[in-house]
Amino acid sequence: MTRDQFTLLLEVMTFQWMLTLFGEDTEVSCVFMESCILPCSFQSGADPVIIWTQETAGNLLVHVFYSNKDQLGFQNQNFRNRTSLFKDQISRGNASLQLTGVEVQDQGRYRCYTKTNETHRKYTKTLITPVSKVNMEQVGNRIICSSEGIYPEPDLTWSTRPPSNLNLQNQTSIQQTEQQLYNISSSLILSDSETDLIYICTISTHSNSRRVTLFKTSNAFTLFFHFNVSYHFSFYQCFRL
Repeated sequence: MTRDQFTLLLEVMTFQWMLTLFGEDTEVSCVFMESCILPCSFQSGADPVIIWTQETAGNLLVHVFYSNKDQLGFQNQNFRNRTSLFKDQISRGNASLQLTGVEVQDQGRYRCYTKTNETHRKYTKTLITPVSKVNMEQVGNRIICSSEGIYPEPDLTWSTRPPSNLNLQNQTSIQQTEQQLYNISSSLILSDSETDLIYICTISTHSNSRRVTLFKTSNAFTLFFHFNVSYHFSFYQCFRL
């Protein structure tokens, strides 16, 4: 590492504590195993320096750009071959980062630091959360509601419409995969005494929910799928010093 390179990195770390004192959060969405763009803009100028760090993982260097080219020798190995800037837009003040193959361990707070002759600095927070789908099937006198590949850990609830005094006997299990995602499944025993009743299974996280309903009549079952999705995965804030 040259003296100039060391000075550059030292300057970034020196100002990091200042960056946490200002700004308001704005939300960004990222989906598991897809590409995600973390936005950052600055007032363009000569010889821009762009540095992205992951704050919550110990200020890991995510991407470094200066001298009009990427400087990936400093990049943390967790982000190798997964990050890029929009090179044709840097001259117009675009320092946004594209992250590919988003994984659960990518979640956390990210910081965008930019410097030109005018010196502007930015700060970004982001939380990445995957999305899942929901399934329901009938097995004998039971219905099974399940979903896979969810993050963070979901909740599953059963209800009926109209509301009843039934004791909704169910067993719910949650498993975490090697990818740190969650699979959830719940089995509910159907009542023989109640007909013309709608059973509702709702799977939710803090950011979205999905619902499946089963309509039980005296001689038939009908499944309906409902989606109530409101994805709020991350936080982004930006300011100038």
